[in-house]
Amino acid sequence: MLGYIVQRILAAIPVMGFVALFVFLLLRLTPGDPAAIIAGDTATPAQLAAIRERLGLTDPIHIQFFNWISDLLRGDFGVSIISGQPVITMIAGRLEPTISLALTTITLSIIIAVPLGVIAAWKQGTIIDRLVMAISVVGFSVPIFVIGYVMIQIFSMQLGWLPVQGFRSITEGVGPFAQRILLPTLSLTLLYIALIARITRTSMLEILNEDYVRTAHAKGLTETRVLMRHALRNCAVPIVTVIGIGFALIISGVVVTESVFNLPGVGRLTVDAVLARDYPVIQAVILLASLVYVVVNLLIDIAYVFLDPRIRYQ
Repeated sequence: MLGYIVQRILAAIPVMGFVALFVFLLLRLTPGDPAAIIAGDTATPAQLAAIRERLGLTDPIHIQFFNWISDLLRGDFGVSIISGQPVITMIAGRLEPTISLALTTITLSIIIAVPLGVIAAWKQGTIIDRLVMAISVVGFSVPIFVIGYVMIQIFSMQLGWLPVQGFRSITEGVGPFAQRILLPTLSLTLLYIALIARITRTSMLEILNEDYVRTAHAKGLTETRVLMRHALRNCAVPIVTVIGIGFALIISGVVVTESVFNLPGVGRLTVDAVLARDYPVIQAVILLASLVYVVVNLLIDIAYVFLDPRIRYQ
């Protein structure tokens, strides 16, 4: 197992290198000039040239890339072009809202989606099954920002139950934290409920047709025990896979959700950085998001060993 983990970590190095190169070239080759944003509309060509020189944007692209990679290897993510603050400090200050939203979303999604998928498979072809599949279709079809604005209109504007926007740390109290995080969580959760419930239903349908499930029924075991111990337990691998992928995808989903609900998280920081052409911030955020994908995939593979004893890594 240890050798496999080391191999996966080593294999992730060229992947992260390719991501770094792609992001760097994409930002440099697309239209937009950070110097023009910093200097304003009334800046003279001489002022723009001076700003580009100060930011190092006049160096050849390969020199800029080499300098950036050298700083990364020393743990230096650079300094924001716009604010002048260290990028790692800016990201660290925005992590709590993003992590809170991601954890509450994936937790609520699992609690709701897995039982829904199990029930839909158990009641295949009934009105319950069709209802669960209808919810899944809605979750996949409706954009997150539309769901967010609808919830704001209903629960904030009309009913007045929850605040429209903002974030409160859990250190300020569970109540204020829950009030601020509930609407963003519900908006983002619908998509992942649809994803996890469909995979759970499909996996359960395959397992329910196996001989050992029929044998369990023939022994007189209760329906609940058959579903939970014999069926759900044996389709845990694809369910855990999609949960892990869903958790990684949440990192991209929070960009829209945090913008809708004005949460001061990494997603909102990314939007602001893109609009301002703040190269160091954008590069650091994308690299960290890619690292999350790599780590989550590694954890999923390790979890397979504990979920299915037949799986062994040499």
